Amino acid sequence: MRGMKVKDADIIIVPGYTSSGPTHWQSRWEEKLSTARRVEQDEWSKPVRGDWTAKVIDAVNAAERPVVLVAHSLGIPTVIHAIPGFKKRVAGGFFVAPPDVSNPAMKPKHLITFGPYPRDPLPFPSVVIASRNDPYCAHDVAEDIAAAWGSLFVDAGESGHINSDSGHGPWPEGSMVFAQFLSRLEG
Repeated sequence: MRGMKVKDADIIIVPGYTSSGPTHWQSRWEEKLSTARRVEQDEWSKPVRGDWTAKVIDAVNAAERPVVLVAHSLGIPTVIHAIPGFKKRVAGGFFVAPPDVSNPAMKPKHLITFGPYPRDPLPFPSVVIASRNDPYCAHDVAEDIAAAWGSLFVDAGESGHINSDSGHGPWPEGSMVFAQFLSRLEG
């Protein structure tokens, strides 16, 4: 059978630094998608790479259906560093607004402990959506890392960090891209 539907997958939402507030598109998707659940971190404002990746590994390995990861910002390097610990099948990764965790000017400074990104091709289909004016990552850096991973790259135009602050609470365009992405995954 070709193409997945929400009911066919465990959708694991991986927020970034300070989590995703109630108006953030990730929180809205979590409420709307019946099989979605969020990875909860112990320290949202003081992320520790080993602790964060362990929580993602636990969530993936507890899944009962093929996993689709939906990561935003610091959630993306968290997922990428967690991949070696996955024992369950990941059907796909939907990555929005990757931060440049190799940039020494990154604020707050401790976020660079999540870098650098591994550059190996990902073991599952993925899409990276990046903005041309994201304050946390230059567009060409996001495009380069997506190419290294073998990800489909989606240019989000001038969309800031693609979060509530940049006006992306509901984010209908993201919902459409996600639906298309799911429909192309193997169930």
